[in-house]
Amino acid sequence: MSIWYALVDLLPFEWAQPGAMFFMKNALLAVLVITPLFGILSTMVVHSRMSFFSDALGHSAFTGMAIGAICGFHEPTWAAVMFAILFALLFNVVKCRTALASDTVIGVFSSTAVALGIFLSTLNGRSFTRFNSLLVGDILSVEPAKAGLLALILLLVVLLWLACFNQLMLSAVHPALADSRGIRVFWQETVFDLAIAVVVTLSMTWVGLLVINSLLVLPAAAARNVARNMRQYHLFSLLGAMLAGVAGLMTSYYLGGSAGAAITLYLAIWFAATFLVRKA
Repeated sequence: MSIWYALVDLLPFEWAQPGAMFFMKNALLAVLVITPLFGILSTMVVHSRMSFFSDALGHSAFTGMAIGAICGFHEPTWAAVMFAILFALLFNVVKCRTALASDTVIGVFSSTAVALGIFLSTLNGRSFTRFNSLLVGDILSVEPAKAGLLALILLLVVLLWLACFNQLMLSAVHPALADSRGIRVFWQETVFDLAIAVVVTLSMTWVGLLVINSLLVLPAAAARNVARNMRQYHLFSLLGAMLAGVAGLMTSYYLGGSAGAAITLYLAIWFAATFLVRKA
């Protein structure tokens, strides 16, 4: 982290002065790690018509946090990660073994996760208010260790993208054709779902459950308005997410308010701008 702090100290902001305001420097690092993940995964979410899957995963992560708190875990986030992974695996199994549409299966899992989370968090008269922070998030509370873990996940996702990009795209667009060509669609989708589960769960406490779904939809939705090929599609999604992340963090610092909400608003503006300049 000392190298990162030394680099941030070169920025022309008062919070970037040496030896001060490490929480802001940690938050900037988190944004620069989280937003590329959202930008990359967003393209698959939109391409696969799984826009509400991340929302359902957020609900499952909330339930995992409640389970972790009841079990007395010192760090309930890891219980949330495990529950989200289990949720993603079950979802993929059910989706592959039913004729129901994906959005219907997502609705079933999402509503079940929400109900279970609320029931567990209010069991024996407990107050739900202790989980309110998960709804809005607080990126200024980010811990360097978790940012480092997400950086490792980012590296793994990029390597996965480089190795399996064509298979992932074909599986998303035409699963039957992908299967006929020997691509293991189930495992491709499972790995993709698990990546989203881990990213959503670890970043939920920073950006907030209420807006986390938009961060996995808006980057690619905006990029799709103006991209002329797949390379531009992914590049615009990645750059849009990163620029909105940095701008949202700066806005949150100078004006107050939720960083997650500010990032989402910048992404919405980015979507509106690309929509207006798109070619019919």
